[in-house]
Amino acid sequence: MRDRFRFERPCRRTARRAKAAMPVITLAIAALASGCGTAGPPHAVAPPPPVPPRSVSAAQMARLPRATTFGTTPAAPRDPAPFAPETGIVLHPAAARVIYARPGGPPVAVLPVTEIGSPTWVPVVQSQPGWDQVLLPTRPNRSTGWIYLGGGGLQTAYSAYRVEINLAAYRLTILDAGRRLGSWTVAEGAAGTPTPTGRTFLLASLAPPHPTYSPLILPLGAHSDTLTTFGGGPGTVGLHGWPHPAVFGHAVSHGCVRVPAAALRALSRVPLGSPVMITS
Repeated sequence: MRDRFRFERPCRRTARRAKAAMPVITLAIAALASGCGTAGPPHAVAPPPPVPPRSVSAAQMARLPRATTFGTTPAAPRDPAPFAPETGIVLHPAAARVIYARPGGPPVAVLPVTEIGSPTWVPVVQSQPGWDQVLLPTRPNRSTGWIYLGGGGLQTAYSAYRVEINLAAYRLTILDAGRRLGSWTVAEGAAGTPTPTGRTFLLASLAPPHPTYSPLILPLGAHSDTLTTFGGGPGTVGLHGWPHPAVFGHAVSHGCVRVPAAALRALSRVPLGSPVMITS
């Protein structure tokens, strides 16, 4: 169910991915002022070496907050552009990795291998040589952090999928490489428990053994802004089905987005880490 990624070599970008391509640097060839010749051929400009990460001991790592939906990362930087498109690049750590406030900056969290029983995939929103800035699934909403790409242990993939949720229109749309796969009327958070806006991502996929209201629950990397807990959990916002279609087109939930059965089937094929954009 989660095999729709287009995989790349770990910690590299390929030329086939236009969204992740490095900018091309063009060098102007200046004519000589006398007009009797031209400058020599351009020379490639070597990129600056990556900023090395700060050393973090095992004891220090153990004291850092875990970047999970149950965690809080107060020192993590906020998303610099919460309504900008994501890159489509997603990362999976093969082992727990330290998250930093900035390249070469202080550590702020540890990204685990799994999230709520699913493999951890987080989306990249910005890159520098040797570093990627990723969205985190922690409180406060829109938390981010920088992960060092050196040292191995990271798997990189590209997801062409994008989920768009327009709260004003009660509309959820799934895109694959810009092609619309479907669009459905949904239910959203009530006035007192609104669905949070901004870019987030599919965090996990849960299939309850004895489902009551939905055969599949897809937690997002976002939380309710008004509820600190719900149903014994940390107030994580998610996408899930609902047995009564009368709710669709209304603001009635505790923050989650309730979707029709056809939408839930389509969402089940979207890879973890894929971007979700929620607008009001």
